[in-house]
Order: sequence, then structure tokens, then C-alpha cells
Amino acid sequence: MVAFGKYLQRKQIEEWRGYYINYKLMKKKVKQYAEQIQGGSQHPRHVLKDFSRMLDTQIEKTVLFMLEQQGLLAGRLATLRETHDAVLEQPDISRIVELRESYREVARDLLQLLVFVELNAVGLRKILKKFDKRFGYRFADYYVKTRANHPYSQLQQVFKHVGVGAVVGAISRNLHELQENEGSFYSIYDQPALPLQDPVVEALKTAVDKLAHSTNFLNFLAQHALIMQDDLQTPSEDTIDERTYHFNSLLLNLGNTFLYMVNTYIIVPTADDYSMSLGAAATVCGVVIGSMAVAQVFSSVYFSAWSNRSYFKPLVFSSIALFIGNLMYALAYDANSIALLLIGRLCCGLGSARAVNRRYISDCVPLRIRMQASAGFVSASALGMACGPALAGLLQVKFKIYKLTFNQSTLPGWVMAVAWLFYLVWLCISFREPLRDTEEQEEPERTNPNETISTADREENSRVEEGLRKPLLITSGLKPEDEEEEDCDDSEESPEDSHRPANSFRAAYQLLTPSVKVQLLIYFMLKYAMEILLSESSVITSYYFSWTTSSVAIFLACLGLTVLPINMIVGSYVSNMFEDRQILLTSEIIVFFGILFSFNLFVPYTVPQYVISGLIMFVAAEVLEGVNLSLLSRVMSSRLSKGTYNGGLLSTEAGTLARVVADATITLGGYLGRGHLLNATLLPSLVICIGSIVATCCTYNSLY
Repeated sequence: MVAFGKYLQRKQIEEWRGYYINYKLMKKKVKQYAEQIQGGSQHPRHVLKDFSRMLDTQIEKTVLFMLEQQGLLAGRLATLRETHDAVLEQPDISRIVELRESYREVARDLLQLLVFVELNAVGLRKILKKFDKRFGYRFADYYVKTRANHPYSQLQQVFKHVGVGAVVGAISRNLHELQENEGSFYSIYDQPALPLQDPVVEALKTAVDKLAHSTNFLNFLAQHALIMQDDLQTPSEDTIDERTYHFNSLLLNLGNTFLYMVNTYIIVPTADDYSMSLGAAATVCGVVIGSMAVAQVFSSVYFSAWSNRSYFKPLVFSSIALFIGNLMYALAYDANSIALLLIGRLCCGLGSARAVNRRYISDCVPLRIRMQASAGFVSASALGMACGPALAGLLQVKFKIYKLTFNQSTLPGWVMAVAWLFYLVWLCISFREPLRDTEEQEEPERTNPNETISTADREENSRVEEGLRKPLLITSGLKPEDEEEEDCDDSEESPEDSHRPANSFRAAYQLLTPSVKVQLLIYFMLKYAMEILLSESSVITSYYFSWTTSSVAIFLACLGLTVLPINMIVGSYVSNMFEDRQILLTSEIIVFFGILFSFNLFVPYTVPQYVISGLIMFVAAEVLEGVNLSLLSRVMSSRLSKGTYNGGLLSTEAGTLARVVADATITLGGYLGRGHLLNATLLPSLVICIGSIVATCCTYNSLY
């Protein structure tokens, strides 16, 4: 198998040879550093500083050359523009053909430049991975993070490639103008959805899509969903996704997410009243709300396993379970049965298909819109969280039909039962089960004896292309054959081992690094604090402030409506000014103060104190959740990107367990009396928050 260093030398353009990164020199330097550290002649800190300087120099050389070439291409386009204007004034077929060929020539040169950038990016990724493997650091994450976020870093040019986009736009627009479109006065900007016919433009678009891009709001919001990926694909790899993708199925998947979140929070404003109407204490609302989370702990596992074989059947089962669960919840009032109420909520929890929702987006949505679909998942969840309490506030009516009672307690169950019934019908009509191509079906095509290319050459080419397709930020395992002979003692685990999914919770837990465990602890803490605030809101506000159900519903809806604006601010601005670990620790401290200010200690408890402290805690927890999941999506093992026990399932289980414990805390705190409930439930939140802050400080240097 060809090594990357030799492949890089073979693919280099002779005239540009001095501007590629010196991969062989840096690899030798890594070996030299290892010998120096082992011999005690060099301190690791000096090695990191020296290696960083070398990388900065290599990247600067490459980026400055890239900018120079972009300028040359822009100059050629400006010259062609003058000719273009003259041709439009006096049309001539031969000159138009000649001009179009000139634009294509510029496009082909731009393609060469894009290959140049990609080769250097792959070389940088490989050398960073080699450095981390040799010394046991996570230097690659630190280096890319610090350079990418700095306003004067040359690495920004590789990520944003703004100049490249401008050149592609100029070529695309001018070629489109020169096409035979008599009678049309529209450009590509007036009709952006119009397919571009020229193959060279399509090739440019594909090449640009292969380059990594910088973090923005959409990317941040998508990472908030923690939809894990093994490797970022390129458009050329995305043919299977295009065949399996079905827009209506994606909408149904997001609809399931939205309705489930509405179903979760629609009962929160009235759960205490419902419990008392059935003869239980108001604080039993913790058990009523939390029973759904208890069932979700188990349902997440079997839904995750079920999604290995099908998506349609789990969604059908989810809809039926939620329809039946909501019917039980609504009928419990006339049956005067708290047991039927709890069974109904347990049944709703057994219908939680969030693991399927995440998995569908990860496996069945094309790369070109996967980021938007992931952001849609988060948006649907946030909208459902806001709509649930708001809808409960609107259902303040009371009437009877035959022996069935419809009031503020039962109407949430009836409304959601009808909603899930309509959803089930829509699902059966419109959902399309994605195709599932197995490796066994593809193997004969790869080993067809009639192919004119030899098997060795085919394997070599596919291996090299695979190396080129992996983006700069991915640090998944390299194949041993891709290393040069002098590095044979430095071989990595086989591709089968490096990509084999975990087959149990124990195996998945063993793949977690200490920093990832801390981040899961943070996720547990913030979900616990948020659940305490939301679930006990009706009990606390009715006791201290005599709030009605409508008032509680408005308060909770306003909290839910802050989710997307806060994520927009963090994703678009804050994350570009500060490191993620700085935002993480700051958000934890703000959550701590929000919890602390919520205690009822020495002064009469007032509405401003409760609302302001609750808003501070909730907003800080939302910021913390977004940054925490963004970090998790980048640093979790690639083996947790697929299979039943994936990273999404682990985060879901951590959050669900936090909700279960929080709701149990509310019910247990109720035995102390409603007057002591607030402080009794806030104290564990404070202790867990302090523990997470301490853990974050202990692992601060390993969080990127």
C-alpha cells in the first residue's frame, strides 16, 4: 500500500512543489522529539512550543501561496470580464465558445488549487494524529481550536475559503450567462435553485464541499443534537444517502420529536392539580412527570437497537404507545385511579423514539442537508418544549360528553391522543422505509473479475482516496498500510477494531475518556437542575404566589422560547470569541449562582426573585448544554458513532436518569411539607453543581 508521504510527492504539481507542507520533515521531527523526551534532553512543554511553531510556519507558507494563486485567478477573471462585455454587445458564436472555454480553463486551475489545499489539510491532519499517538496528548484538538478561532490565523483561510467562493461564483455566473438562454433575463442569483448544466461548475461545487468550514450557528445548533458521525462524508460518497433520503419521512421524523416534547411538558402546569383531584398529594406530580422519564430509560435502548433494522416500525410503535398512554392519562380522572394515571405516563415513556429520531438523521439524510436536519431536530425539541405549557394554558375549559370529563387536567391527554392518532395516519401514508445496502451486497461489485484495473491498484486507489476524503478535524484511526516503512513500529489498530461499535453499556463506558465522563456529569447536572425548576414550578408558584395554571403555563412557555435565541447568540458570537471550555466553566458558575439565588432563606420569597433566578439558571443551563454537547460530538470515540450503544444513546440516558432522580427528589421532598420543598430540592442541585465545577476545573486543560 502506498504511504501518504509518497502519495503526496507523486500528486504534487512540480511548479508548486516548494509550497506544500513538508510532511516527511515533520514526521522525522516527531520521531526526533520522542527520542529527545525519552533521553531527557528536551522538556515536553518545549516540544509542544517548537512543534506548534513548525506547524504555523508550514501552514503560513501554504496559505500565502493559496492566496497568491487566488489573486492570479481573480486577475484572469477580470480580464475575461472585459472580453465578456464586448461579446455581449456584439454576439459572435465563435467568440462565445472561445470565451466559455477560457472560463472552463480558469475553473480547472481552481480545481487544482482546491486539490492543493485538500492535500495539505490531509497532511496536517495525519501529522497531528501521529503526534498525539506518539506522545499520548490531545494536541490536535488544542491546536486546531486555538488557531481556528483566532482572528489572524492562517488556518481560518482553509476553513472559510471566502476567496474561493467568490471565484467559484464568478465562474458560475459568467458561464450561465454564456449559455443559450434567449429571452431569459435571470442570473444564477435570481434563480438559485436552477441546476447548473456545466460539468466543470458541478465539479467545483463538489470540491468546495469537501473542504472543512468554520463553526457557525447552524453547526453549533446541529452539534447540540449530538448526532454522532463516524467520518464526515464527501458528496461523492453520498450516493446511498441520496437514494434513501425522503423529505416527507424527514418531516415525519421531526414531527415525532416535536410531538413527544409537547407531550412531555403539556402536563407540567396541571400535574399537581390532577394528583390532588385523585386524592394524592400535590408533590406526587414529581412521580407523575418522572414516570415518563423512567420508562424512557429502558425504551431508549430497545429503540436504538430496533433502528438497526427499521425506522418505520419503531415510529409506528411509538405513535401507538403514546396514543394509548395519553388515553389512559385522560381516563384516569373519571376512573379516579392514580394507578391508571401513572401507567398512562409510563406507556408514554415507552413510546420515546428520540434515539430513532437521531439515528434517522445520522444514517438517512444526505450530507448536504444533514447539518440543517440536525439543527431542525434541536429546533423541533425547543419548540415542543415551549408549545407544551402554552397549549396547557389554553385548555382552561370544563365540560362533559356522556360520562367523560374534559377539563384542564384531562384535556392534555385527550388533545395529545388525537394528535398522535393523526400523526400515525400520516406516518402510514407518507413514510418511506430507507434502503439498507449491506457490505456483502457491495462486495461483489468491488471484486468483479471483469474489471480492467487490477485488484491491488483498485485497493491502493480506494485507500488513498479514503485518506483524502477525511477532513482536517476528524482524527479517526489510520490504516497501518498508510504509514511508511520507517513507521512500522508505530502502526495503529486495524480499521475493523477502530470502527467496531460498542456492544454493551460497559464497552461504551470503557471508551469514555476522563474528560468525556466529566462532560456527561455536567449534562446530568444541568438536566437535573432544569427538571427541578420545571417540574416543581406549579407546586412552588401556587404555594408562594397563588399562581393559576395559566400563569404557570406562560412562565414555562417563556422559558422554552429562550432556547433558540440563546443558541443563536452563543453559536454565532460567543463561541467565536471564547474557547468552549471557558464558556463551559463560566456557564456552570452562572448556574451555581442561579440555584443559590433561588433559595428561600431570610426574606419573604417574591415573584421577582423566583422568576429572575429561574431565568438565570435556565438560560445558563441552555448555554451549558449547547457547548457541552458540541464538545461531546467532537471528542467522543468514533466507535460510539454507530450501533445500538452510541454516543447519542449515552447522552440521552444521562439526561433521562437526571430527570428521573430530579422528579423522585420532588416527591420525596414533599414529605417535608410544601413550605420546605423548594430548599429541599435545590440543595441537591447545588451539591451536584459544585461537584461538576470541581470536576471541570480538575480536567480543564484536557477540555477543548
